[in-house]
Amino acid sequence: MDAKLARFLDGEGRLKQLPAKQSVRGLAYGYLAEKFEYGRDYSETDVNGILSSWHTFGDYFTLRRGLIESGWLLRLPNGSKYWKNKEKQPEDGPAE
Repeated sequence: MDAKLARFLDGEGRLKQLPAKQSVRGLAYGYLAEKFEYGRDYSETDVNGILSSWHTFGDYFTLRRGLIESGWLLRLPNGSKYWKNKEKQPEDGPAE
């Protein structure tokens, strides 16, 4: 666990707030992406539920958008199916 990210997590490993600094925010998205499985399809409701259980500030919309924009999750254009991006790896860091 990166020390920069650890200070944004509570005792149960949930994200307490979204880091303002882009490099740490990228770490947070990578951390949340670990909660999803490769090779599994998720509905938007599934994604929202997973994200809701891994943060405490009630904004899964922003987290879901961040995971998509940073390349950790992919989705169909209509949002009916989401999946973890096999080409994005933790060492990749935040997408530019």
